[in-house]
Amino acid sequence: MKLATLRRPGAPEQTFAAVVHGDAAIELAGFADVGAFLAATAEAREAALKDARDESFDSAVPLAEATFATLVPAPSKVFCIGLNYRNHIEETGNEIPRYPTVFTKFADSLTGPNDAIEVPGEDHRIDWEGELAIVIGEPGRRIAEADAHRHIAGFAVSNDVSMRGWQGRTTEWTQGKAWEAATPVGPYLVTPDEFAEGARITTRVNGEVVQEDSTNDLVFPPAALVSYLSTMVTLRPGDLILTGTPAGVALGRKDADGKYPWLKPGDVLETEIEGLGTQRNVFI
Repeated sequence: MKLATLRRPGAPEQTFAAVVHGDAAIELAGFADVGAFLAATAEAREAALKDARDESFDSAVPLAEATFATLVPAPSKVFCIGLNYRNHIEETGNEIPRYPTVFTKFADSLTGPNDAIEVPGEDHRIDWEGELAIVIGEPGRRIAEADAHRHIAGFAVSNDVSMRGWQGRTTEWTQGKAWEAATPVGPYLVTPDEFAEGARITTRVNGEVVQEDSTNDLVFPPAALVSYLSTMVTLRPGDLILTGTPAGVALGRKDADGKYPWLKPGDVLETEIEGLGTQRNVFI
């Protein structure tokens, strides 16, 4: 099953949750976004899905005409994992970590999968980091790794767009990672039964492939991350976990003149994960 959060035509500040059938999305009545849908009771979710199945396709929104909002606009937590692909760890010159490297973002950090992203005046060193996102479905604390699949609603595409200048100001990364409306998530939540382990993750800048890897290269896979993070705090429906990025970031691409290919206004960033869809963000 695929779910999405769409902006309402003619009133883009209003959103609604939708379920995807073929090439169209059908509104899940009563739910403003996917996060609200996941937080509802099982009975309410099933009733909304049944109503959507019974809806006339005349009322469906063609995906080609849909405007996607960020998947979960107001998660209670956005966890991010650094240094979690072996080849990215190698390009940064670090050792394989014993424990996950954890930092956070905020709801205000998120944006839609096709929204423009601002290059801020305060930092021109903007980097790309294509990532697999985990979306929590069932709440839980101290979740055993073997039980983690019961708490995962699905997976989505994300990009941890990073302001490297601010990130490098201290040894703690959050100030370079949590900028407003700079982390696209979506277009879809895809349930685990329709997502294959080992999916390809690809990032392109202006059509050029800059990252390409398999999620099999993760040091800490989704189940391990859900278990680890839930040790600290209860994970709740709609919470997001961005699982880290593979090799190929701008920070690892210094040329002979010592310059980096930072993202700049006019650049087009595409992030694609096999089975989950593609984001396309233009920098302004």
